[in-house]
Parts: sequence; structure tokens; C-alpha cells
Amino acid sequence: MSWLIITEKQSAANRIASLLFKDAKAMKDGKNIYYYSRSSDAYVLGLKGHVVELDFPKKFRSWTKTNLLDLINSELVTVEKEKTIVSLLRELAKKADRVTIATDYDREGELIGLEAVEIVRSVKKDVKVDRARFSAITKEEISKAFAKPEKLDLNLANSALARQKIDLIWGAVLTRFISLSSRRLGKDFLSVGRVQTPTLRIIVEREREIENFKPEKYYEIFLDLGFTAKHPKRLKDLESAREAISKIGEFAVVKNFEIKEKVDSKPTPFNTTEFLREASFFMPPHVAMSVAENLYINGYISYPRTDNTVYPESLDLLKIVEAFKESEFSKEAKKVLEQGSIVPSRGKKRTTDHPPIYPTSVARKGELTKEEWTIYELVVRRFLATLAKNAIWELRKAELESGGLNFIAIGKKLIEPGWREIYIYSSSEEIDLPMLRVGEELRILDKKLEEKETRPPPRFTPASLIKVMEKLNLGTKSTRHEILKKLVSRGYVTGNPYRPTQTAFSVIEVLRDKAETITLPEMTAKLEKEMDEIMDGKKSESEVVLESRKLLGEIMSKIEIKEVFEKLQEGVEKDKVIGKCPQCGKELVIRRSKAKKRFIGCKGYPGCTFSLPLPQRGTLTITAKTCEKHETKILRIRDKKTWSFCPVCNSKDS
Repeated sequence: MSWLIITEKQSAANRIASLLFKDAKAMKDGKNIYYYSRSSDAYVLGLKGHVVELDFPKKFRSWTKTNLLDLINSELVTVEKEKTIVSLLRELAKKADRVTIATDYDREGELIGLEAVEIVRSVKKDVKVDRARFSAITKEEISKAFAKPEKLDLNLANSALARQKIDLIWGAVLTRFISLSSRRLGKDFLSVGRVQTPTLRIIVEREREIENFKPEKYYEIFLDLGFTAKHPKRLKDLESAREAISKIGEFAVVKNFEIKEKVDSKPTPFNTTEFLREASFFMPPHVAMSVAENLYINGYISYPRTDNTVYPESLDLLKIVEAFKESEFSKEAKKVLEQGSIVPSRGKKRTTDHPPIYPTSVARKGELTKEEWTIYELVVRRFLATLAKNAIWELRKAELESGGLNFIAIGKKLIEPGWREIYIYSSSEEIDLPMLRVGEELRILDKKLEEKETRPPPRFTPASLIKVMEKLNLGTKSTRHEILKKLVSRGYVTGNPYRPTQTAFSVIEVLRDKAETITLPEMTAKLEKEMDEIMDGKKSESEVVLESRKLLGEIMSKIEIKEVFEKLQEGVEKDKVIGKCPQCGKELVIRRSKAKKRFIGCKGYPGCTFSLPLPQRGTLTITAKTCEKHETKILRIRDKKTWSFCPVCNSKDS
């Protein structure tokens, strides 16, 4: 009996073949590699994710000639995305008596598996199909998964199919609408999406809060007693603050002094959201996920797409820790083992598809790239920290009085480091406060009156935005990092923390005025809930897609391109301005020549012909920074390398 195993990626096929079959040999079919075991008469083929994709019929390809309402209700066609792999899959399927799907076990992986099964059955209708489910690509996990295969979960696959169809329809219609309205076509089109747009609105509205924020002055009084004590109230005007500080005498009397211990609970196991939040301090979330996936495929960590924050009872935690006794984490592993019993922390989310992210094998630093080691170390330290003891702080609080004014002094000392010795990424700053006695008089060494201002809310970082997206049910654990990447690549936001561009303001303002539903998290969250209902068998894929088409049709029937053109054009033009022309004083903007080459030109053209050259390769971004010498915006080019420059300085240097 011939056996065909289908994995999601080539690298996964390579590893699974080596784990299942000692005699697996790489075979080549044109550019594609697959594996064959003579002893088991088994083939292992790695796909490239989705080898087929949904698209609109060819008659809708012209953006300018297509009626958007027709696009909403169009049938979708399946197109072969990876034709050579599809061809090889058909050839191998002809030989197979059994097919095992071994793609990643989540919605997307199940859909990729179903797509492969449909291709197989197009040439061998009655072939036996089963499904291997695993959370780590290790010898033990793979052996168990293939020894007890299950059925393909059609509801899970159909929930992903519904999302794929809805995202394609909404994305195409809204992107064409906005791009046509702003006359941003070709490579410069403006993308809009079901999840992307509500996320962008969150960033834009936060920026508006910051812009409209009016700081208020306030005053704080501090005492230097060999340690710092602070008056607990903020004083709103300078006169009352000066009057208060004038009352302070030479001594402060200790009115109360207390000491207590506080348990600092160890962190919960990593799910995808928490992992990406922590990893974003080292690299962009989409890069972190890509690195994590590579570590998973090579057997170093478990599957990185999971909502679970509770280790399953079947996971041998002690065995995993013991494996690290002779590793670069031996000190940390031994600390956990010295505790005696191991009691892991538990998060609020418990699922049965995959465990939280944990290390599945020991790696040496030299085996991994710099980025891989950063992510691997993060996962290992988090895992060990979840098994360590809680940290304990000694908190000291003193209440003092001088001249009728009360003051508070706080001290904290880490008396049991616990998990903090292992998870080195979490700050644990101590504040010194000596032992004091009630009634004790302390000489005041100095008194200070400090003027301060209230601050606006902070801009979103990748870490904080991912957390908000999860709370609002925007996107999924598998897509949030890609949404953030898209917002940056399409020129809607820049920097870290994120700053929206003028184009972003214009797009959100137009959509909020003319089609607010598109920008609301509630709409997207409702669709996510319906995806779950498909997965649970409560709704059909076709039913959810039809409802979504109707909703989009209602929205689009109420708006016209002419109504939004001016506002979008205004924002797009502002984003092209980089400074003032040194010859005529008018605005310098980024333009394209008839040959499609970009350059900086003066808005006073043809009266003023001043221009500056620009690099033609790479993604160009206008940053918020300005060259002090020329008062011109600093530009950033992202190609193989990322570099920033003032176009005026750059022109004079060249």
C-alpha cells in the first residue's frame, strides 16, 4: 500500500520524513523536492501554504471598468497558485492508497489540507484520507500523531474558507473604492480591509487625542531626608504650592511606618498574543512569528499559534526542565528543580487544540541565528519562569508630617527573587527606605517644588496594539502581526510607537463619515464570532459569506466616489510634502516622471523647475523627523538595508 503524506511547507516535509523513515531520500521533480521511503512505500510532499487561491473572474480585473456592487456579488473562482506543486501532487496522488494530511493544526492549516485533498481526489476519488495532529515536530509527538490519525475537521476548514472569501471580497471592494477615490492606483494603491481599517482607526483616534490634548500645569513637593518623601496631592496653582512649601519646618516627624510582604506572581504560559507582545521589544511582530515558525518546524519549540495559557496534564514538565540541566540555561533549570515540587502558573484561557508555547528540545547558541536565539531564549526563559517560585517583595511605607503637610515615602526590596532571576526581561528596580520609628524626627536636608504637566495618552507600540486588538476581537492570533505589517508597508503608519500619516487620517475620516460600519471593531468582531459558529457546526460557510456580502452591499450603495475624492486627495498630497523649495518657497513634493521614476519637485512648476533626485529602489517613507540644516523631512528607504537621509544633504553629497 502506497502512502502519501502532505505537509504545509517544504521544511516541515524534510523534518517529518526524517523522523518517520530512516531511509527517506530526497527526490527531485523539476524545482520541487519530495521524499520517498522504499521500506514503507511512503511519499512526503511539502506544499507552499495555499497552492490554490480564490480570485474574481477575469472580467473584473479592470479596477476602473468594474462596478463595485457587481464585484460584491461575484462568484469566486479557484486558481492554481503553485502550478508545479499542484502537478506533482496529482502525480503522487495517482500512486497513493492512503493520504495523511500533516499541515499545521489550526483553521488555516486545515483549509490548506482540505485544498490538497480536493486536488488528490480530482485524480483518485476514493483514496483513504486521514489527519495527523501534533503540536511539536519532535520524534515523540510525530510518532504519536501518525500512530493515531484522526479525520479532517471540515467545519474548521470551512471557517477558514469563509474568512478567506470575506476578506477577499471586502478587501478588494474597499481597496478599489479608496484607491479610485484618491487616484492612487498601480503600486501606490491604498489598501483597506475588514480588520486593517478598524485597527487603523484606533491608531488615528489615539493620535487625535494626543493632538487635542491640552496639558495642565501642576506642582509637586518633595523632601530629601536621605531618602525621598512626596506630598501626596498635586497642587494646581503656583501660589498655593509656594504657600504650602513655606510651612515646612526643619524636621519631619514619622507618623506611621509599616512593613509588609507582597507576592509577585510568576508569569503565565505563553499564548500567541503574549508571545508577540514580549517578542516585539526585540523585533517587529511579523518577524518574531516567522522566526518562531522556523524554530517550530526544526523541533525547538511547540506550535506558536495558540490561545492556550494552561499546560495540559499530559505534558511532562519535569522531563523538559531536566533536559536543560546541561545547557546554556543550566543555572535556571537547576533553580526550578531545587524547588522540589513543580506547580506551573495558569492563565485564563484554556483550549484543547495546542498547548502554550514551550521549548521542545535543547538548542546551543551556535546552532541558531541571532534572531532565532533571541526568540528561543525568550521561550525557554518564559517556560522556566512559569514553573519557578513566585517572587516576594518587602514593601515599606512611611507617613511623615512637617508644618502641617503630610508626606509619603515608599521603599521596596526583593527578598525572594523567584521567577525574576530567570525571566530577565521584567524590570525589578528596588527603592531604598531605611527602618524608621513612629515619633522619630528626621532632619530635612532639602525641599523641592517641581513644576510638571499632565501628559497625553501614549501612542501605541506593537505590543500594546496587539493587546487592544485581542481585547476587541480584531483579527486572530495568526493574523494580528500581519495586519500591523500591512499598515506599515502601505504607508499608513510610521515609527515605533506608531504615528499615522496624513493619508491614514484622510482614509479614516472619509470612511467614518460615509461608511462608519467599516471602521468599527464591532463589525469585525461579529464576523469573527460567526467564524467560530461555523467551526462549531452552528452555521454554514455559505450562510456567513452571504450575510457578509449583503452587509457590504448596503454600505457601498450609500456612498459615491465623488463625495470622498477631495478629502482623500488632500491627505495624500500632504503626505508627499517634504519641505519648502529653496528657490521659490513653495512646497516640495514627491512626484513621478513620465518614465515612472520618482523625484522631488516643486509645486511651483513650471514656473519653478527646482528638483532633487531620489533612489529608485526600495520602499520610500517620509518620516516625522526634520533636517535641522534644511528644515526638510528626513526620508527612509527600506530595501535590502534600511537607511535614512535628508534629500537636500544627499543631493549635495552626491
